[in-house]
Amino acid sequence: MESDPPGIQPRRARDEDPATAASSSAEIPAPTGLVAQPAEARGRCLWRKGGAAAVSWGAASTVGRRKEMEDAVAVAPAFMALTCERVGGCAAPPGSGEVSHVRFFGVYDGHGGAQVADYCAKRVHEVVAEEWDRIQNPECWKRRWETAFHDGFKRVDNEVIDEAVAPDIIGSTAVVVVISGCQIISSNCGDSRALLCRGNQRIQLTIDHKPDREDELMRIESLGGRVINWQGCRISGVLAVSRSIGDRYMRPWVIPVPEISFMSRSEDDDCLILASDGLWDVMSIEEVGDMACRHFRWQRRNGLVDGVSPAQAVADHLTELAYQKNSSDNISVVVVDLKSRSRRRPRQ
Repeated sequence: MESDPPGIQPRRARDEDPATAASSSAEIPAPTGLVAQPAEARGRCLWRKGGAAAVSWGAASTVGRRKEMEDAVAVAPAFMALTCERVGGCAAPPGSGEVSHVRFFGVYDGHGGAQVADYCAKRVHEVVAEEWDRIQNPECWKRRWETAFHDGFKRVDNEVIDEAVAPDIIGSTAVVVVISGCQIISSNCGDSRALLCRGNQRIQLTIDHKPDREDELMRIESLGGRVINWQGCRISGVLAVSRSIGDRYMRPWVIPVPEISFMSRSEDDDCLILASDGLWDVMSIEEVGDMACRHFRWQRRNGLVDGVSPAQAVADHLTELAYQKNSSDNISVVVVDLKSRSRRRPRQ
């Protein structure tokens, strides 16, 4: 998956077993920006140096031990074509007219059925791009992205009902990442996660929306909801996430409001990992990051194996490893290789 084919590549998660081959309207609060600070300030644009152009990716999914596959994955390598100045957060002085591909990656973990996750994989990237274009003369580039994601998620949530995509009892989490030459912008709604591996650092770009998270618990209880410990903390003893797309029967307690974070890219960035909780339930952030970096080092040293890119090999390995660790859920993983090819060690 090294090239940049035009348009969207929506991926319905495959159903192989690696061992053998969720109704009422509610007022939605304003978006919350979780600003992830870069490790150090940079004075030059990675895209203008050529490093950002080397992004490649891989994706893998399995039904695992579940009866049905409810995950979906989307990759849009040509999500937008913009200069870094238009995206925002470019560290270099303004004035360059160079246009770079802005790439979009998403993992959607459905519950109650696959309909909402599948719909999100087809529509979220399209709607977010439309909402971003709709905002003219923004006062702040970060606010523009926050508003685009906030309004985009809300719009897709409304479409699920208006177009009768799924019953009110079906929903999906959503973790998406937009990557430009200078920025990594994450938007999360639910308990799927995004992880950035930067040198020896393992940076979690998202925070799970769980009913027992202190601020989420306060919000739910202030609206008259209850969180009950029934095989884990659940709203009304039913739903184990406090934010999602769909799940209208759980309004106003469950909301489609994402939290957004911003991270400046660095030459030390190794890879980005997005995954559903089928991975995170059985592996920690540190375990996933360490394993991925070790696997990348081996792949880069030895070259392609059977024509499989390092990112695809890592995605496959993480999926299989989660299954071996007895994950009871669907497992979906997207891995993005952020290391500039010019900085990779030559094959020996």
